[in-house]
Amino acid sequence: MARLSEVEWLLNDLCVRLGFCLPPAAARRLIQSPPADADAFAEAVFEAEGMPQPAVHHSDLHRRVRALIAEHMSRWP
Repeated sequence: MARLSEVEWLLNDLCVRLGFCLPPAAARRLIQSPPADADAFAEAVFEAEGMPQPAVHHSDLHRRVRALIAEHMSRWP
């Protein structure tokens, strides 16, 4: 599992680079229990932003969010 600082860095990067600045409670949930893979993490981010079914309605944005998450996760131990 990723260290908290890695998840926090990912959430910060999502906010700065893609504008996905999660509410504090949602961020805490992801920090405490991060999804195990990039797809699940991306879905959780979109859900926290109130954007259900992102792959259908926001496919380009979903790909960008997922790619950034996968980039971060590839460096986690």
